[in-house]
Amino acid sequence: MPSRFIRAAALAPVLFAASFTSAQKPAGAPRHNLDMTLAKPESVGFDSQRLERLHAVMQKAVDDKKLAGVVTILARHGKVADYRTYGTRDMASNTPMTKDTIFRDYSMTKPVTAVAMMVLFEEGKWLPNDPIAKYIPEFAHLKVYAGKNDDGTPKLVDPDHQPTMAELMSHTAGFTYGLFGNTPVDKMVRDAKLFESKNLQEFIDKTATLPLLYQPGKGWTYSISMDIEGYIVEKLSGQSLPDFYRDHIYQPLGMKDAGFYVPKEKWQRFATVYYHDPKTGGLTTESNGGVNFRPFNEQPPMPSGGGGMVSTAEDYYRFAQMLGDQGELNGHRILAPATVKLMTTNHVPEPLMTMGFGIGSQQIRPGFGYGYNGAVEYDPHLANLPDGKGTYLWDGAAGTWFWVDPTNDIVFVGMIQRIGGGEPNVQYLSRSLVYQALTDPSK
Repeated sequence: MPSRFIRAAALAPVLFAASFTSAQKPAGAPRHNLDMTLAKPESVGFDSQRLERLHAVMQKAVDDKKLAGVVTILARHGKVADYRTYGTRDMASNTPMTKDTIFRDYSMTKPVTAVAMMVLFEEGKWLPNDPIAKYIPEFAHLKVYAGKNDDGTPKLVDPDHQPTMAELMSHTAGFTYGLFGNTPVDKMVRDAKLFESKNLQEFIDKTATLPLLYQPGKGWTYSISMDIEGYIVEKLSGQSLPDFYRDHIYQPLGMKDAGFYVPKEKWQRFATVYYHDPKTGGLTTESNGGVNFRPFNEQPPMPSGGGGMVSTAEDYYRFAQMLGDQGELNGHRILAPATVKLMTTNHVPEPLMTMGFGIGSQQIRPGFGYGYNGAVEYDPHLANLPDGKGTYLWDGAAGTWFWVDPTNDIVFVGMIQRIGGGEPNVQYLSRSLVYQALTDPSK
């Protein structure tokens, strides 16, 4: 027998054993061992020269004083290919933006609350088709606004069905924020001063007296739903919302600066928040009549599951990479892959995919829906976006943004502190700038 065949025969059992071992790799083994050391962009399919376009756009926004500062993180296959800071975290003192700067995440809290809810889902604490009232009895007699009576009082009717947990987590239950609309229900919500409640129980008690904006499942409205979820997390877990996040998300993922406030010893790292000035197109520290946001200098008495978090860019990247790695990071499994899939799948009914609903740049439309606490691109090309199918994303009131693209195995986090919109729209520009640089997706 030729020697090469003898060697092959001798190696066969070893190769078989190796392949069997690989196939039987423990379910808890990490897909990627997170390392913040920069990888060469070309090693994960990006063109370094083309990535300079991303850098140039961010730097120009700072140079033009449209933004004070920016931090961006781009990763593929769990390897950080680009990690940049631009500008300052405080313009008055000219303090440089640093990688350990702490940001107000605002509505980027929502996906974290989704993960908290899904942890409890995996513990058998709730099911998507359960009525919300099963866990919040105060909601057992919610009514739906149906216009006005002859005497001008609100006409309230019973819901066609009790709003469900799935509808709560997809903004289709009928709740509203009261911030973005001028319907009679929005006015009632504003007058109730929900976010001045002394705790989540008072918040729930007030909400129970308010009507739904529409029949459950018949509309999509950006809403207080995730703050309601925060109450459910506390009730089902027996922990405060900050403590549950700390024990089940922050500590396992190594999110060392994430929380609901900035401790005194970290205050010097907290970025100044600016407002878009519509008159000049620049920035101001004066609120232009919008919401009065809390200062984040102490643990809040009513922690907001819809907008209460602070974190560094790296903290949030760790969270996002966990989703990209199907629920696990560095051997710490937070959720099972099937649970991540459930969370990041579109749950908006087909009749609502009409461009008639949305908030800011995130408009529900064919190809662009909403999963649990975040948007889902179930057909990006139909939605005129360059991302991969299944991309899960959201942003925050001060301009922070992220996305997780499971098709291309890309995770991106961007952090700014500009409330009120304004140009350039770095969130959407970053998408095209990242994907134009992905020139070898086979790597």
